[in-house]
Amino acid sequence: MRTALLALSATAATVTPAAQPATTGALPPFAAELAEMPPITSGSGWQGPTGQQAWDLLATATPVKRQADRWSVALGLLAKGQGAEAIGVLDVMASNDEDLKLVLPYQLARGVALTLLGRDADAVEAMGSPDLADNPEACAWRLRALAHIGSAAAAVGQVNCALPAINGRSPTDRAPFVLAAARAAIDTGQPKPALAWLKLFDEQNPDANLLRGRAMVAAGDYDGGKLSLERAKRSGSPEVKAEADLALTTAQLAAHKIDAATAQKQLDSLRYRWRGGQVEENTLRLSFKLASDAHDLRGQLRAGATLFRYYKLGKEAAPMLAAVQGQLSTILAPNSGVPLADAAGLYWDYRELAPGGAEGDLLVLHLADRLQEAGLYGRAAELLQYQLTQRAKDVAQGPLSVKVASLLILSDRPDRALKVLQDTEQPSYSDGMRQDRKRMEAIALHKLGRDAAAEAALDGVSGGASIKAELRWRDKDWGGFVTENEASLPAPRGMSQPQQAAVLRQAVALGMIGDEARLQKLRARYGSAFKSLPSGQAFDVLTGSPGKIDPATLSAAMSAIPDASPAGAVGDLLDADA
Repeated sequence: MRTALLALSATAATVTPAAQPATTGALPPFAAELAEMPPITSGSGWQGPTGQQAWDLLATATPVKRQADRWSVALGLLAKGQGAEAIGVLDVMASNDEDLKLVLPYQLARGVALTLLGRDADAVEAMGSPDLADNPEACAWRLRALAHIGSAAAAVGQVNCALPAINGRSPTDRAPFVLAAARAAIDTGQPKPALAWLKLFDEQNPDANLLRGRAMVAAGDYDGGKLSLERAKRSGSPEVKAEADLALTTAQLAAHKIDAATAQKQLDSLRYRWRGGQVEENTLRLSFKLASDAHDLRGQLRAGATLFRYYKLGKEAAPMLAAVQGQLSTILAPNSGVPLADAAGLYWDYRELAPGGAEGDLLVLHLADRLQEAGLYGRAAELLQYQLTQRAKDVAQGPLSVKVASLLILSDRPDRALKVLQDTEQPSYSDGMRQDRKRMEAIALHKLGRDAAAEAALDGVSGGASIKAELRWRDKDWGGFVTENEASLPAPRGMSQPQQAAVLRQAVALGMIGDEARLQKLRARYGSAFKSLPSGQAFDVLTGSPGKIDPATLSAAMSAIPDASPAGAVGDLLDADA
C-alpha cells in the first residue's frame, strides 16, 4: 500500500491549504499550556476518558483544571468517532477561552470533529493553518474531508503527507482514510492505484465494492465493474446504493448499453429516491449534460436550477448559468412553441435564474404583456409583483407599481392593488409618478365601494375631474356628473371620439336633470361641430327639447354615443368587472 500511495501522490499536484494568520496574541493560561503540549501527528494522539469516566472527571474538576479536563474528554470523544459530542465540548472551551482558536491542536481537533459531522468544507477551513500543512494527521483528515466533498485533486495532493498517519493506524481505523484516497484517485482518473488500495478490503465490504466497481469500469473492465456495483447495491447503505445506481447508469451510458433517454429516466428515478450530498450533485450534473445534448429546455432548467440553489459550482457556475439563462429566454420567446401559460409557469418556477439587469426586466415585461393580451391578468400581476418586490429599487418601483396595480384591478383584486401601492410608497417619486399612482389608488378605492376616499385621492391630480365625472356617470349621479364634466369639456373643433362622448354625455345628464337652459347653451356651442360627425344626429336628438323626444329615438341616440371613455384607460379599468 505504501508504494501505491507514493506512486499516486507523485503524479498529483500538491494542494496547499488556504493561509491563515499565524498564532499570535497573549494567551490565557490553558491556551498557553495546550500550545506547549506535543503536537498531534498521528491517530495515537486521540486518547482520553470516555463514558462514565469522562462524566466523573468533569463533575469533579476544579476551576483550575476544568479546561484541561475538558480537553482530555474531547480527545476521548474524537477517538471514539463522536464528533457531535466533541464539537460541543470544544465550543464550550472556546467560549471560556477565545485564544484557544489560535492554538494548533485545538484547530486540528475542531477540524476532526467537523469531518466526523460531515461538515467537510468547514473542516478543511478549520485545519487550514500553514502550520498544519505538513502535519500528517491534519493531512489525513483533510484528505478525508476533501474527498467527501468531491475536491478530488486537492484530496490527492494530501496523500503523501498523510501516509504516516494512515499507515500508523490499525486496519479498522485506517479504512475510511484508504477509501477516501481511493475515491479521490478514481475521481482524478487514476483507477489502478485505487484498485491496489482496495485489495485491503474483502469483497463483502459494500463501500469498497462501490469504489472497486467504479475503478474497474474506469480501467476498462465493464463486466467486472458492473458485478461489483451490483453487489454494493445489495448490501450497502442507502447512500452507497444510490451512488452505485449512479455509477451503473454512467457506465451503461458510456458503454452504449443504454441510450440517453433511458439514462435520463434512470437519473430522474434516482433523484426521486435520494437527495443531498455528492451523489445528488453528480446526478444533477449528468442530467444537465444529457438535457443540454438533447436540447431539452425543461430538463436543463430542472437540473440547473437545483444545482444553483443547493450546490457550490465554482468555475462551472458562470458558463452553466449562461446556458440556463439562454434556455429560459428561448422558452419565453413568443415563437418558442411553448404554450404561454406553460412558459409563465416555467419562468415562475425558475425566476431566480433569469437574466439580471435591463435584459431580465425586458424579458419579464414582454411576458407580462403577452399574459395581459391573453386576459391572464392575475398571472401577469404575479410576475411583475415579483420584479417589483425583489428586483426593482427606489424610484424604479413607481411605474412598475402602477402596472401591477392596474393588472390586479383588471383581475378583480382591487384590495391587493391598494396594498401594492401602499407598500411601495416613498417620497422620492416625481410629481407625475405620484399622480399616476393616485389615479390607480382612486380606481381601487372605487372598486372597493369607497367613493368618498376615491374622490379625495383625485384632488389635485391632473385629469382628476374627468375621472370623477366617469365615476358619477357610472353611478347615474347626473347633477354631480354635470358639475365635474363641465370643466373638462373640449373646444368645439377637431374633437376625438372620447371628447365627443364627453359632450354627448353632458347633454344626457342635463336632460336628466331637466336643465334646458344649459342644454341649449351646449347645443349652441357644439351644434356646428357635430353637423359633420357621425354622432351629429345623436347630438341633435339629445340637445333637443327633452319633452318632445320619444323613447325609441332617445334610445337610438344614447346607443350612438361613442364607446371610448373620456377618462381614457381609466375607463377600461372601471369596466373590468362590468
